[in-house]
Amino acid sequence: MTRKPRMQRVLVVLGSLVAVLALAIGGGVLWLWSDAKVSTVGKAEFRNELAVPPLAPSRIDKKDGARVFDLRMREGKKSFQPGRTTDTWGFNGDYLGPTLRAQRGEKVRVRVHNGLGEASTVHWHGMHLPARMDGGPHQMVEPGGTWTPRWTVGQPAATLWYHPHPHGRTERHVQRGLAGMFLVDDEKSARLALPKTYGVDDLPVIVQDVTFDGAKFDHGHEMMRSVGFLGDRTMVNGTLAPYKVVRDERVRLRLLNASTARTYDFGFSDGRDIALVGTDGGLLERPARTDRVRLSPGERAEVVVRMEPGERAVLRSFPQDGYGGAWQTRFSGGDDAFDVLQLRAAEHLRPSPELPSALGELELPEAGDAVRSRHFDLKTSGINGRAMEMGRIDDTVTRGTTEVWTVRNNNGMPHNFHVHDVQFRVVEVNGKKPPAALRGRKDTVLLPSGTTMKLALRFDGGPEFADPEVPFMYHCHLLAHEDRGMMGQFVVVDKGQAARPQVGAGPGAHGHH
Repeated sequence: MTRKPRMQRVLVVLGSLVAVLALAIGGGVLWLWSDAKVSTVGKAEFRNELAVPPLAPSRIDKKDGARVFDLRMREGKKSFQPGRTTDTWGFNGDYLGPTLRAQRGEKVRVRVHNGLGEASTVHWHGMHLPARMDGGPHQMVEPGGTWTPRWTVGQPAATLWYHPHPHGRTERHVQRGLAGMFLVDDEKSARLALPKTYGVDDLPVIVQDVTFDGAKFDHGHEMMRSVGFLGDRTMVNGTLAPYKVVRDERVRLRLLNASTARTYDFGFSDGRDIALVGTDGGLLERPARTDRVRLSPGERAEVVVRMEPGERAVLRSFPQDGYGGAWQTRFSGGDDAFDVLQLRAAEHLRPSPELPSALGELELPEAGDAVRSRHFDLKTSGINGRAMEMGRIDDTVTRGTTEVWTVRNNNGMPHNFHVHDVQFRVVEVNGKKPPAALRGRKDTVLLPSGTTMKLALRFDGGPEFADPEVPFMYHCHLLAHEDRGMMGQFVVVDKGQAARPQVGAGPGAHGHH
């Protein structure tokens, strides 16, 4: 008779424990859910004048006429916050690097010196150049070493950039401050009525998200953040809460998403129209009117905004969709919003000419010229089911040919896809014609979960571009994914050649001392 009441008491206690545990778990999930959303909208004081990276000095070599730049990777210290000094890395300074600038057709040499305590690389993101000059993980520069790539700039005017690319450590090196812009100019763009005075009405806007732990950077990956590091605030050109006084009616913003995982949906807080005039690899055929421009890590866009005398306009990143469901949207940053930069118009503005209705003909391959098709399935564990291996060549392409690559993401989270050396045409997005923002020259594209893109790529270049030993990369540019092995390698060869991967190729296989 006593056993039954005792059992009932046990069941009541167990039931209470289960209920308490369920409430605790539910409360923890609710806390994670609410804590994951970040917004600085209406909170930014815009108290710091925007820093504009200086134009890198250069000299012309009298022997071969090459434009020569010097870049030094170095450690530094910078006060991002009043009274606090942060340890940083930079090129030729404490944080970020100068803006390199060269003309189409110019020979270029860059003397890259590594003043850090560990090996790194410098990759010329978006640049068309031979694989040995690309600055990928096979071109490591040892501490104290110097690497001097040289090439001829053979592409239209564009907003490109440079950053490290050491296999397995790219996220950390970029987060510490190693990044900068590389602007290409040409005669066609020089004749167009676009804002073009650097730092005045033509502004570099390098956007990064950061988190501080006191004076130090906090680069930790929070729970459930499968895309990688997501910061709780943004800075532009290394400036927190930045403002920029502008004195022209029209201002060109060269937007670069230099964050390691976060995607931004840029627009202005008042919803005004902006003119999209350029994408990763150069100008569009004509300006495209829009109120939003979405950029995943590594992507660039050139937009022109019209200002009124005395007004203040806030560049904002808005919440987004297309992340693969509510859970992924919340924990991949899709619900987040940031006030990024305030433009302050002077009381009297210099008049700017109307934007041209046409910007020029696009230099892009045609899908109909393709001699081969390839497919790439994106998963965090690797591309086409294989994690990156430095000594393995995944694909071999023939110089002077066009291919169509179909890239698919059904991984339940956002990825993007960057291809070294080329600027490609987006042919289709989920079987449909691409939107205006994807109709220009591209080297990086965002693929939300459930997206399939068809790309047309042409592998042009002189004889120096054929190299069966040294590969280019393709990879997800969410840098934590790249570091974990979401990357593949391809070589460009002449017809009849075969790939010859170097035996035992590793991080230092093509290093420089």
